[in-house]
Amino acid sequence: MRSALFLFFPLVIFIVLDILAFQTFKALDLGKLFGRVYWAIHGLGYAYILFAIFQFDPNASPEALRRGMQGFMIYAIALYVPKLFPISAGLLEDLFRGGTWVTGHGWASRRKFVATLGWGLAAIPFLGILHGVFRGRFKYRVLTNRVTIPGLPKAFHGFRIVQISDIHSGSFSDPDEVRRGVDMVVAQRGDAVVFTGDLVNNVAEEMTPWIGLFKEIQAPHGVYSILGNHDYGDYWQWPSEQAKVDNLAALCGQHAALGWDLLRNEHRLIQKDGEQLELLGIENWGKPPFPQYGDLNKALAGLPPETPKILLSHDPSHYDAQVVHHPANIALTLSGHTHGMQFGIEIPGWFKWSPVKFKYAKWAGSYPESNQSRALYVNRGFGYLAFPGRVGIWPEVTVHELHPA
Repeated sequence: MRSALFLFFPLVIFIVLDILAFQTFKALDLGKLFGRVYWAIHGLGYAYILFAIFQFDPNASPEALRRGMQGFMIYAIALYVPKLFPISAGLLEDLFRGGTWVTGHGWASRRKFVATLGWGLAAIPFLGILHGVFRGRFKYRVLTNRVTIPGLPKAFHGFRIVQISDIHSGSFSDPDEVRRGVDMVVAQRGDAVVFTGDLVNNVAEEMTPWIGLFKEIQAPHGVYSILGNHDYGDYWQWPSEQAKVDNLAALCGQHAALGWDLLRNEHRLIQKDGEQLELLGIENWGKPPFPQYGDLNKALAGLPPETPKILLSHDPSHYDAQVVHHPANIALTLSGHTHGMQFGIEIPGWFKWSPVKFKYAKWAGSYPESNQSRALYVNRGFGYLAFPGRVGIWPEVTVHELHPA
């Protein structure tokens, strides 16, 4: 019960937002019946939240918690994000007229126009959110990133690395939809494949039903993976510390079952035609509150500093904190983690925006340094977390093509 008390806070926020939105809803002058319908619908929503509060079981199965969380997120985002438009319109109109929301002095018609405009605009994000839930979360796309690496060995000119990130298998429910993404990865026929962390949401068993499907991802020069912040079980209530340790061991075993070479603060030498490409992989390193298990210097141990290297590091904040000025020649860093917040606007080659930019300056796509000596690429993620949808920021499979300077 105590674990669910945090739901009372959003309930209070929802009621306040509904009261504010109702002020503009009344201005539409639809009659008392529609007003009663408005509150009847929202009353059912309040009952749903109260039911969730009193029935909440933190020890429920991951599948039950997934269904509950996803249902709540759809309700909260689909109903309340669009309402910000009529609420804002009403408050601005109220402010313009000196703080009064009353009929008279010739303001009634303009009040109705403002309310109609606000609710009309609300329809746009509402429909976008519904699209994101039913289509957008599986609207996989392939993006190509041409990478210039000074000193790249000749055998690796044109070498293609396929990157996926943030699978979050605990969020999936439809195998056919997930297969579309896996087939897209396989179809790229990469020379190597890398996975940059967050295989699960919380517990290793979330991945068990999906091993057979993701095992189809193979490459002639190997599939390499790292851990993300969600893979350690830090956000789950474990009965003992040993249970948490056992869970991480099981998850690492799943990487092996997939045929993926898990790098934990270590490196691999990819061999081709008598030359080699140095690939590093570190454990999660993020700015607080995210854990800092990664050890870049340990992964670099035994490698000459001047040869070009590719680094797998889940959290892009690690790049500016430790990588960009590191004396070793880390030419390319591949990250994920942000998901692009699963919400934003992108016009390829021209414009991209997401609220996540206020947390991460580098949150999606390529970020080369001005001297072209090294670069960061942030993958938008394969899966989704909490909210079962993507609006404007689609799931991504990236093909990195390596070329000499």
